[in-house]
Amino acid sequence: MSKGGVFVVSGPSGSGKDTVLKGLFAENPDILFSISSITRAMRPGEREGEKYNFISREHFEEMIKNDLLLEHNVFVGNYYGTPRIPVEKAVSEGRDIIIEVDVNGAAQIRKKLPEAVTVFIMPPSFAELKRRLVGRGTESEELIEKRLRSALDEIRRAEEYDYIIVNDDAAAASQSLMSVIKACRLKTERQKNIINEVLEKC
Repeated sequence: MSKGGVFVVSGPSGSGKDTVLKGLFAENPDILFSISSITRAMRPGEREGEKYNFISREHFEEMIKNDLLLEHNVFVGNYYGTPRIPVEKAVSEGRDIIIEVDVNGAAQIRKKLPEAVTVFIMPPSFAELKRRLVGRGTESEELIEKRLRSALDEIRRAEEYDYIIVNDDAAAASQSLMSVIKACRLKTERQKNIINEVLEKC
């Protein structure tokens, strides 16, 4: 059985990465999503195990101590991180798995899993990014400006990624992401079992 692949997806707030991933999973339910572990309280509308596992600070710190996280960060006093075991289990079972993290998390994963494929979801323009953030109508002008400054910092690091997908059209961007996954499935390192199977039958 071929090993699965790890795909790390990042993009600034307003790039539409959540919509792109939603479209991908809708068309490809066989692809797994890495559920993050976090220590903040659950918010209204959130469900345990959907996007996050809500755990205690003590539990999270034990995971750090035992090297059970591929990456972790602290935001507003709370820990966020990607558990190692579910990702390794998916790969060993031949399943592809997507990890959605920011640029700092992606850099940490790249060090621990150099074979991971990294994809950056890019807005078509900075003006469009701002339009999307303002269009949400849920955040103050101050918070929007903060998100825009953060987006600039993230976009400057897009060159660290293996692939860049411009999200001008969410459906097309989802297809582009799937094209990356399909191409990586054909890499020689993931097809060595096929070579061995053919040779064994000579």
